[in-house]
Amino acid sequence: MPTRWSICVKTFVSVTVRNACGVCARYGVSPLMFELPSEALRHARIPLLTALIDKAMTLGYRLTGKVRYDDFRMERVHGVPFVVTPTVLNPKLTRTGAFFSSLIDARLVSRNAEVLDMGTGSGVCAVFAARYAARVVAVDINSAAVRCAGINASLNHLEHKIDVRHGDLFGPVTAERFDLVLFNPPFIRGVPRDDRDRAWRSSDVAERFAASLGDHLKPGGSALVLLSSFGDGQFFLEEFRRHGFEIAVLAERRFVNERLAIFRLRPTHSQDMT
Repeated sequence: MPTRWSICVKTFVSVTVRNACGVCARYGVSPLMFELPSEALRHARIPLLTALIDKAMTLGYRLTGKVRYDDFRMERVHGVPFVVTPTVLNPKLTRTGAFFSSLIDARLVSRNAEVLDMGTGSGVCAVFAARYAARVVAVDINSAAVRCAGINASLNHLEHKIDVRHGDLFGPVTAERFDLVLFNPPFIRGVPRDDRDRAWRSSDVAERFAASLGDHLKPGGSALVLLSSFGDGQFFLEEFRRHGFEIAVLAERRFVNERLAIFRLRPTHSQDMT
């Protein structure tokens, strides 16, 4: 005879299973995985177990309070302190900022490099890049993120190297070119509901970023773009190829419910000559 506990567990699992199919649609999860030019198109749906684990993680975040992105929080990313203010993406809880910044070192950023951190958010990548680069320009469309990144530049004594600007994509750097562009884009297709949602969702960022990137790279320059299996990463890659960029995987990290990859983009020879 089933116990009360077993009935509760079965009920929870049953409800979760029924809702699992709606997780992708609700949160904008794409079934497409990443594809490189040399690979065949690969389609993979998120397994039911992954969806269940994702739901459990979400519940855990709610119970521990980590879901409260609109609170002021102090985080340490690889030992470096960061303040996260309301409506700004938390680089540690969402994993993308922490993963991206872990790769930024002297091998990627020379001491004379000029770096653009697009969609800077809390400024995590700008801060790590500024430890090596000559200067960093950090841009975000969210005015709260601009203030937050400025705070973190000062908190880490790098305000003399980081120039934080407010605006949409390359708007604030119209006539400037960079050795390296960093971008952790909103990789879910759709219209953002508010400033916080702009970090996750956009209707045309992939097209506009790919179309303008070549005009803002110095000769020999490159871009690093982080994409997630949660979202339309495939669409970004198709846009980059359409605009003539060579694409290579710099780093990849797999989690139980997500795959992150950082792609290095280099203009083709014909673009370098323009």
